[in-house]
Amino acid sequence: MANRTRPTLEKRAKERARQEKRKQKDERRASKSQRMSAPRRPGDEDPDIAGIQPGPQPSPWGDEDA
Repeated sequence: MANRTRPTLEKRAKERARQEKRKQKDERRASKSQRMSAPRRPGDEDPDIAGIQPGPQPSPWGDEDA
């Protein structure tokens, strides 16, 4: 009978580990989405668009006739 209980205990341990891993993953996802959706402070500027003004942009090559 001791052989019968061992696979059950192993299955339970695997399932607990799986649930714990899923819980940690969900927490990581939640914290990441919270960081990504956090509003910016008024002084913070997106580095990708820093210094760009609305409207036509000057040519990066210095062509004024374009």
